[in-house]
Amino acid sequence: MTSDPVALTRALIQCPSVTPTEGGALAFLETVLKPAGFRVERVTFSEPGTPDVENLYARIGTEGPHLVFAGHTDVVPPGDAGQWRHGPFAGEVVDGQLYGRGAVDMKGGIACFLAAALDHVASHGGRPKGSISFLITGDEEGPSVNGTEKLIAWAHQRGERFDHCIVGEPSNPEALGDMIKIGRRGSLSAIVTVEGRQGHVAYPHRAANPIPVLLAILNRLTAEPLDAGNAHFQPSNLEITSIDVGNGATNVIPQVATARFNIRFNDEHTLDGLKARIGQVVAEAARPGITPSVTYARGNSQSFITKPGPFVEMVAETIAAVTGRRPELSTTGGTSDARFIKDYCPVIEFGLVGQTMHAVDERVAVADLVALTAVYRRIIDRYFGD
Repeated sequence: MTSDPVALTRALIQCPSVTPTEGGALAFLETVLKPAGFRVERVTFSEPGTPDVENLYARIGTEGPHLVFAGHTDVVPPGDAGQWRHGPFAGEVVDGQLYGRGAVDMKGGIACFLAAALDHVASHGGRPKGSISFLITGDEEGPSVNGTEKLIAWAHQRGERFDHCIVGEPSNPEALGDMIKIGRRGSLSAIVTVEGRQGHVAYPHRAANPIPVLLAILNRLTAEPLDAGNAHFQPSNLEITSIDVGNGATNVIPQVATARFNIRFNDEHTLDGLKARIGQVVAEAARPGITPSVTYARGNSQSFITKPGPFVEMVAETIAAVTGRRPELSTTGGTSDARFIKDYCPVIEFGLVGQTMHAVDERVAVADLVALTAVYRRIIDRYFGD
């Protein structure tokens, strides 16, 4: 099993690590990594109002260069297990497909890098030329509070320094080799609240209706595009996700109206700049008897990009050599834990095909597990000058 990505993926799938439960997945990784010479540490982080989460950091080697692989063993709930053709935690292989929750997101990616790293280490007598490490969390599918953000800070405080990172998220939309994620747009979630004065609709002069003011704020925020995009990023977009007044009566002017929206923004903006723009619009909407305000959700993130250079080019060339596809360099999609890693070293994302992630009958082609392992092995070899 040690360097067999299919067996490793099956073993990880069979650990029911639904976020934030460890489910045996980190314990399994420890049993594989320690005998190969990795120093393994499991760390639990806590914060009021969030579940405690266990994480794993493992390293072999003491010198540079230092290549770190990051990922998560937690998975989303499988839903109704009766809807699956094969048990979500059975790890069954049928007609060349390995079924199970986490097969592509992202236990398969972890297994492939694990197999590649173990083979590389073994081929060098247990002593790689540099250092290889694993930064694995159990809090990527959850609130992402007690996971990668705290784990990499913890490692850095202990003197760990990373030269480059690969995140094994399923980056490919259609086929293995389609895409490398070299960055991500930022994300800003906001809640606008407008306080008015409740009253009877027949006597509006005695009330202060917050709804027109809220709509005026939203209209101003969405009236013009934020930007047109650029060479590395698609245009930024603001999407209104809810408007609520909590009013079931047609003859009552409500006291409060709220709206929620999210902005996915490129590197032409910053969190502070967008907040300033929103704050100005909200403040200018105030009227006698009507007070608008804005608050922001936790977990908002800046955009980032790992600009094409020698490392990105080496990875792209390796992917093309193994898969026959020259990968697109992309910043599309949502957020990932790469947003926490970018502050410590250049980071890219490359993993499996994401078509079935979070779906019933999540599955990965066995051939893709073998090919991804070959990609990772060649990347490791080339990274250390083999």
